[in-house]
Amino acid sequence: MTASALDELDFEYATSVALQAQALMAKHVVPPTPDNFAVWFKYALGTSPQLKAAINVLAGNKRKFDPATNRDLYRAYVGGQAAERAVDLGVSEQLSALMTNAQQFLSTAIVDNRQQMRALDDVAADAASPGDPRRLIEGLVQELAKATNRATTLEANMAETSDELDKIRDSLEEAEERSKTDTLTGLANRRAMDEFLRLAQIQAMENGEPLSAMMIDIDHFKKFNDTYGHQVGDQVIKLMAAVLRENVRENDLAARYGGEELIAVLPGIDIEACKQVAERIRTVIAERRIRRRTTGEEISSITISVGVGEFRLGESAESLIERCDRALYLAKRQGRNRVLTENDTEDDVVAA
Repeated sequence: MTASALDELDFEYATSVALQAQALMAKHVVPPTPDNFAVWFKYALGTSPQLKAAINVLAGNKRKFDPATNRDLYRAYVGGQAAERAVDLGVSEQLSALMTNAQQFLSTAIVDNRQQMRALDDVAADAASPGDPRRLIEGLVQELAKATNRATTLEANMAETSDELDKIRDSLEEAEERSKTDTLTGLANRRAMDEFLRLAQIQAMENGEPLSAMMIDIDHFKKFNDTYGHQVGDQVIKLMAAVLRENVRENDLAARYGGEELIAVLPGIDIEACKQVAERIRTVIAERRIRRRTTGEEISSITISVGVGEFRLGESAESLIERCDRALYLAKRQGRNRVLTENDTEDDVVAA
């Protein structure tokens, strides 16, 4: 709901919603910060089915609304809407201009049609009285020609308006795609990953299905960059992205998490199956050989370390990613070029 729509809420109703939001926050031990209140006011208001589903699932699984969860809820369902409203405003202005033009076209057509009907009435009145039929026929032909021209012009104008609407729609789709795509790799970006993982968590809790993720990092990437340059480094990241994309399913999400770190979210896959996919990716990368296009020089082989984790009922996205990250860095400490899971980190703690 937009700010203007909130402003139009009845005072007593808005007050009752605010009190309900405060009661819910107290029940779930949510700190009464402005951001948290915005989330729970929107929940109490019932204008966002997605927010309602997310909170209901979290509450149903007795999940604590810790700072990380509260921050995720705000970012996902409340924060960032200002930019979206700015985009919507620009589109609204374009649509308003198109609607104005269309209304002018139709208004002109209506006036012309009324004039034509009066002219045809005159022709019909002349036909009722004796006279030269050729003059009547010529008058009728002239009016029909005018009607045809008007219809052709109106059709052209409406076709032009339709084309403009198609362009706006395509522009919006492209902008949405760009906002969720990493420019270097073509993979999903962090924002798209956050949205996908949040929905995947809700579905996993609702359906009782597993959900796993893997975090991938290129071994010795800084040294590689220093030796061969950032352009070659970028090409290596793009190669990594291509291999990752080729080895996950269409309903999985491959994303660039940041720098040389990539991440994949695999709904319906448990930790062991995810480990197998990660191992396949690691093997493909290790077997690749990269050469400079200009000289044909073979560049040092590339290896990756991968950490795998499985979603635990009711946990935050940050918790899952944190366990993947711990497994990833354990893989690096144990020699790199390997895949480890969160279970290995538990063994590592016990061994320590």
